[in-house]
Amino acid sequence: MRSLKEIVEEASSAAQSAADLKALDTVRVHYLGKKGVLTEQLKTLGQLSAEERPAAGQKINLAKEEVQQLLEQRHQVLLHQQNEAQLAAEAVDVTLPGRQTAFGSLHPVMKTMDDLRHIFTQMGFECLDGPEIEDDYHNFEALNIPSFHPARGMHDTFYLADQLLLRTHTSPAQIRAMKTTKPPLRMVALGRVYRRDFDLTHTPMFHQMECLLIDEHSSFADLKGLLKLFLEEFFARKIGIRFRPSYFPFTEPSAEVDINCLSCAGKGCRICKGSGWLEVLGCGMVHPNVLHEVGIDSGKYRGFAFGAGVDRLAMLKYGISDLRSLFENDIRFLNQF
Repeated sequence: MRSLKEIVEEASSAAQSAADLKALDTVRVHYLGKKGVLTEQLKTLGQLSAEERPAAGQKINLAKEEVQQLLEQRHQVLLHQQNEAQLAAEAVDVTLPGRQTAFGSLHPVMKTMDDLRHIFTQMGFECLDGPEIEDDYHNFEALNIPSFHPARGMHDTFYLADQLLLRTHTSPAQIRAMKTTKPPLRMVALGRVYRRDFDLTHTPMFHQMECLLIDEHSSFADLKGLLKLFLEEFFARKIGIRFRPSYFPFTEPSAEVDINCLSCAGKGCRICKGSGWLEVLGCGMVHPNVLHEVGIDSGKYRGFAFGAGVDRLAMLKYGISDLRSLFENDIRFLNQF
């Protein structure tokens, strides 16, 4: 049998020389493994007499325990060194500026809708809406749009089964409001509408605003004053407006409303095609047939209505040239807002 004291000293020296936990584990296997030095010593006990074996076995076990303690002590030292090195490598310099967290913002269409709600609620209008899946009656019939009207064509409307369709405008909300609320009535409806169209200035889904006022004394002059007030508040500047005669089945008389070009102030440019004017909305006095359909006495009450594309207003306010930019989710575009 080799000197156990010599083996323990060798093991101690080897453990102290181990530079990391992997090297220390190699030392452990060499001395305490199945084929380790001290394990081989136990196998030599068979060469001793019966009287010598107990004492020799006890000495070998004590040597194994001593080596195990040495390895454990060195393990704790190396583990501490490893943790210290890791902490040093992962240290955070608290003097560095913090990482900037990116915050989202409202989409320009949502910002525009919020602005419109704010303006009209200040004027005493109530914000209402209706279902996006409408029936033929509320979308067409009640609005004095006969069955032969071009707006009913399949090329414009998304028809569903059982006389249902995706609403083509927010005007049905007016019909529902007039049927449930007695005059006087002031309401504004904002929401999504759908038509079969997609190009530089049209998308299959877009947003529309519809305003309605019903009372005993409303006039076209009131409509003009309200529109001027609204447009100047929305664009935050003095704006020239003009009315052009037009036709809508649910208003009579009807008009298209233009404003001075926001880019050239009415002087003429590429955006307004040299005219100095930009079309923004349609309006008119509520047709007596519509009032009759919802049970309002057209001899006593009258009103006016106007509607505008919210996306169109957003494009004008923020100087957006392509309507499709509002719906393509390009983060470079959206970051501007």
